[in-house]
Amino acid sequence: MKEEVDITAIKTSAEELPGCAAETDLKLEPGAHPGSDEQPIAKQLALLAIPTFGQLIAEPAFILIDTAIVGHVGDAALAGLSLGSTVILTAVGLCMFLAYATTSQVAHLFGAGKRREGLQSGVDSLWLSLCIGIVLAMALFLSAEPICYALGGRGETLDQALAYTRAVVLGAPAVLMVYAANGIFRGLQKVRITLVAAIAGALLNTALDVLFVIVWGWGITGSGVATFIAQWFMGLFLIVPALTWALRGGASLKPRIAGIMAAGGDGLPLFLRTLAVRVAMVATVVAAAYMGTEVLAGYQVVNATWNFALNILDSVAIAGQALVGVQLGARRYDRARELTRATARAGLVMGVGVGAAFVLAGLVAGQAFSPSPEVQAIAAAGMVVTGIALPLQGWMWALDGILIGAGDFRYLASTCAIAAAAQVVALVALVVGVGPFIESDMLKCALLWIVFNTVFMGIRAIANGTRARKDAWMHTAE
Repeated sequence: MKEEVDITAIKTSAEELPGCAAETDLKLEPGAHPGSDEQPIAKQLALLAIPTFGQLIAEPAFILIDTAIVGHVGDAALAGLSLGSTVILTAVGLCMFLAYATTSQVAHLFGAGKRREGLQSGVDSLWLSLCIGIVLAMALFLSAEPICYALGGRGETLDQALAYTRAVVLGAPAVLMVYAANGIFRGLQKVRITLVAAIAGALLNTALDVLFVIVWGWGITGSGVATFIAQWFMGLFLIVPALTWALRGGASLKPRIAGIMAAGGDGLPLFLRTLAVRVAMVATVVAAAYMGTEVLAGYQVVNATWNFALNILDSVAIAGQALVGVQLGARRYDRARELTRATARAGLVMGVGVGAAFVLAGLVAGQAFSPSPEVQAIAAAGMVVTGIALPLQGWMWALDGILIGAGDFRYLASTCAIAAAAQVVALVALVVGVGPFIESDMLKCALLWIVFNTVFMGIRAIANGTRARKDAWMHTAE
């Protein structure tokens, strides 16, 4: 007999959850929610991917807004922002397991009909994220100078990086709690509230950026202050309804040491996977820093834009992650396989479209971030190279999301570590062996992105594609 998810066990009245009254999947009719077989898979993915994209772009959008405004302060400020944003994005990015592991766990439990247990796991993740966020904010504030110096910051660039980092890290606890809250919403396939939160946060950040940086003349410090205020706004916007839903679903809001420890243990392999990804990205920033201020400034323009575009691709991956997680929890493996193939195709198609737009944007985007013709040209070269590689990235990220949804964290951790090690070796060869003989800063930036896209992303694409063709990953969470 075909095993179905117990829809009545996960229903919640639309009026009971602030901010979610318009959720499509709160309708009570079977077949009307994103995970039902009656809906076309493309529509299921879209219903989750579009709102999820809104949540994903929050942090990169903040950096993109900061980059556009700070870029007109000066090249040193833009280079300092590159280092400072690398610090904060790396630090909070390492904690992305709070969102991914929570999504996987909640989706599996709801697929198995264990509603209260799923909500309780989300609450445990919220407590874990708060603890990690407080420690992280304190550590980064105190160690900002040696970290930025190690990344290549010197002189005025170092001063600018310190000012930005020490302001923006104050929002770290809010960012991590947002990650966990989003994991709950994704696992429940009720993600529209995340879109509202992201739009509101981006608008607030933009308004405060203009006020603090341009009107009041606070420089790069004002940009950091604007970002951390917007982060706490988003945190409250999402955490309050998440806790309200958990309480009404029978979960306890009290901190449970055993639950917090379990949430941390489940996310450890995924943390190591994310660490490997960040090592590769930070290594590329360090390589750019050693190639000169103009190369670093141009790299930052490409990197900020790429982080924004990448989240379009990741939204497809997370939609597939949530859908497949529910099906695996219900032990419907044929349906999970069907969703996997459809998600991979959607990622590839989305990558083609985003890549084409990225190449075209590269011809003019530099002017929005810097008045320097040199920086504009360097950024254009990097964006064209990256745009060409985005179709492969779209397919790879889609499979990455599927494997995360299946709880295949150990495999992802090991393959990402191999890819990151290869990336570091390739960058050392580029900077030490090839870089001194290259005079063109445009070519240097282009080569940085060629190495990143072919070595790091290429190895991960091969690993994910090989894994997805087999069946072992569908049973890792059992």
